[in-house]
Amino acid sequence: METPIVKASRPPWNKEKLVGQKRPFKLKEIWAIRVRLQISCRTRELALFNLGIDSKLRACDLVKLHVRDIASGDRAAARANVVQQKTGRPVQFELTQPTREAVSAWIVQAHLRGEDFLFPSRVSASPHLGTRQYARIVDSWVTEIGLDSAAYGTHSMRRTKASLIYRRTHNLRAVQLLLGHSKIEITVRYLGIEVEDALEMAEQTDA
Repeated sequence: METPIVKASRPPWNKEKLVGQKRPFKLKEIWAIRVRLQISCRTRELALFNLGIDSKLRACDLVKLHVRDIASGDRAAARANVVQQKTGRPVQFELTQPTREAVSAWIVQAHLRGEDFLFPSRVSASPHLGTRQYARIVDSWVTEIGLDSAAYGTHSMRRTKASLIYRRTHNLRAVQLLLGHSKIEITVRYLGIEVEDALEMAEQTDA
């Protein structure tokens, strides 16, 4: 009688992985990354980081930006309007002065024209930076400042400024518009507001 072959069960895909929303960066972490990029003269990465934080765009939208989407010539605009790939809805965002300076410096350094992708790929098969390439770059930033790369990702970039704005203003409608969400309930879930607010209140309450 043959002995039945027992196949080893595969480990769950999420074993030893952090599942769920990626954490937004705190202000001190934003500046830790920014200063390192400035000191090491990584012009492209500084433009990518600053624009990723300011725009609050999904990775798929950020990597496909053309120069003309946010700049006239080599001068970055104060505001931009982009149609989101996932929803087809337009979203506006402001470029802060540090972001405008970083983006303009990158356009000049890379000799980019209006019709060019803002972040061309260094892989010949792709015309622009890929989402996986972007994810690896974000991981390198996170690791460089001593954070757990499993807890952060490209969505951390999208969530960061939205979370900071909500913490300062508690204006959900404003955050909804900035993220381009169709319903405010999506924004609530996206920011994890109920859990975060509950924890914050608990921390401030003496037993």
